[in-house]
Amino acid sequence: MNELDFIREKIRAYLNDIADHMAGGGCQNHEEYVRLVGKVEALAIIERDLLDLQKKYEES
Repeated sequence: MNELDFIREKIRAYLNDIADHMAGGGCQNHEEYVRLVGKVEALAIIERDLLDLQKKYEES
C-alpha cells in the first residue's frame, strides 16, 4: 500500500462514518445536516483528485 492508497482509505472511512451517522438519524438539526453534507462534498472532491493523481503517476 502506498501513501495515496492510505489517504484514500482514510477518506473512505470518514465518508462511511458520516453516512452511517446521517442514515441512522444522528443529525440533531438542520445545521448539523448541512455541515455534514458539506464535509461529504469536500471529501468526495479530494478523493476524486487523489484518484486522478494516482492514475497520472501510474500512466507515467
